[in-house]
Amino acid sequence: MAIPVIDFSKVNGTGEERTKTMAQIANGCEEWGFFQLMNHGIPDELLERVKKVCSEYFKLEREETFKNSTIAKTLNDVAEKKSGEKLESVDWEDVITLLDGNQWPSKTPGFKETMTEYRAELKKFSERVMEVMDENLGLQKGYIKKAFNDGEEDSAFFGTKVSHYPPCPHPELVNGLRAHTDAGGVILLFQDDEVDGLQILKDRQWIDVQPMKNAIVINTGDQIEVLSNGRYKSTWHRVLATPAGNRRSIASFYNPSLKATIAPAPELVQKDNEEINQSYPKFVFGDYMSVYAEQKFLPKEPRFEAVRAM
Repeated sequence: MAIPVIDFSKVNGTGEERTKTMAQIANGCEEWGFFQLMNHGIPDELLERVKKVCSEYFKLEREETFKNSTIAKTLNDVAEKKSGEKLESVDWEDVITLLDGNQWPSKTPGFKETMTEYRAELKKFSERVMEVMDENLGLQKGYIKKAFNDGEEDSAFFGTKVSHYPPCPHPELVNGLRAHTDAGGVILLFQDDEVDGLQILKDRQWIDVQPMKNAIVINTGDQIEVLSNGRYKSTWHRVLATPAGNRRSIASFYNPSLKATIAPAPELVQKDNEEINQSYPKFVFGDYMSVYAEQKFLPKEPRFEAVRAM
């Protein structure tokens, strides 16, 4: 099994070709929670620059620090004991988060300029993807964006996580990133096109998300599951630690404002005057994030119940 790969440019077409592409995206959201988009309109030249500056940034500013980090030392200690014990509460991952207002790396030439341009493109693209989801769900254009922005212009959270998974000397003893679902809305991942490691859980099997050159991987977070009243599902995923290669991963998150109230869309709860079961609660996203911070690597259903009780 391989996750769906979809030509996004055909959404701009008409007739049967567009209908088929919209159905492919709906299937990606409903059956997989993950899918890859090709021909998405983000220039290849920009993506090549993103790869270059992110790899240079890790090598120049982070690689030596990671080699001397607590996790590297702990892993070596565990390996020397030869007890077979696995490190279950840490990840073999070096990560920084880019937000418009925070401090960015400054030593790597072109990093800030390139990543600022990339984030602007990805934010526009994420809003286009959400419009496609609106249409497939039978919602008014802009519904998801408006819900995430809590009625205020541009109050939604848009963050970019730049991760590197260095070669791991003992990949059997640690995870690259532990299995979880994402808390937020729409996640847009520009993953390494040579080194694999990302997997999703489908039908109780872990499936590789195959590297593809300059594709953008889309996955739906917990808030899309709630807004869609369960039609779209957030999917368990993980990253394996690997002995070879330095895997690069750049994930951008379009999440609700912490003040946003999230609930199933009314149109998806009532249909033709017949009440459909609403199995998801109404809650403030900030409350959900407080729960998620403690339970990220645990099943999502208790998180929904916890905010229902608030």
